[in-house]
Amino acid sequence: MSGVRPDDPVVGAPIPTTATGPGAVPGPTAVPDLDELHRVSRDLETRPAGAAARSAIEWAADRFGAGLVLAASFQDCVVIDLAVQIDPSIEVAFLDTGYHFAETLWYVEQVRRRFDLNLRVVGADAPPDDRWLTDTDACCAARKVAPLAAALQGRTAWMSGLRRADGPSRAATPVVGYDVGRALVKVNPIAAWSDADVAAHVAARDLPVHPLADRGYPSIGCWPCTRPVDPGANPRAGRWAGSAKSECGLHG
Repeated sequence: MSGVRPDDPVVGAPIPTTATGPGAVPGPTAVPDLDELHRVSRDLETRPAGAAARSAIEWAADRFGAGLVLAASFQDCVVIDLAVQIDPSIEVAFLDTGYHFAETLWYVEQVRRRFDLNLRVVGADAPPDDRWLTDTDACCAARKVAPLAAALQGRTAWMSGLRRADGPSRAATPVVGYDVGRALVKVNPIAAWSDADVAAHVAARDLPVHPLADRGYPSIGCWPCTRPVDPGANPRAGRWAGSAKSECGLHG
């Protein structure tokens, strides 16, 4: 593999894990060297967006192996496409909240077939209810945050498609960082990508597109709490519209 390697001077000594054999899933680790993570992230920031994304995934796959999981929202499949080119067997976790748009569930299946994904669907351990009307924080905690915790159980690192261009709440997203709340390394390969970067990659790779993407939904969550937005508006303005809420808790 090219890109940042475990023996690259900018990376330094490997972050310790408790893996004991080939393909073993590492258990929880002590807090890694945060200075090292910052150095890796800064190095990746100096590279062109596409090269940085691939190098970030290569570094994470080399460093964490089976301890790495990709949590995908399936709003698009850019990070999935990049990741499976580097590690075709990487586990991709989809959080089934029970309230996804029918179009999202259809799209998940199209992407699964396209890439022959090692897909794990993690459902919410909660019956249908009306908390999305009365307490959106509790609803997100039960239907998103708890399933993510299950998906990350026993892992040492996770990867997401978070981008700074998603909105103000994500403007400081690092390429590589530390998820303090979950005590895991977190990798955001396309953190620095613009909307134009995403569109160019989708076109170049002829990737499947979410059916709602061209219908005014730049950010797609659960159907009760997602609305289309006007062109040029904050991409997340349609999420929990009419409230001050802008994040579900998956990313802090």
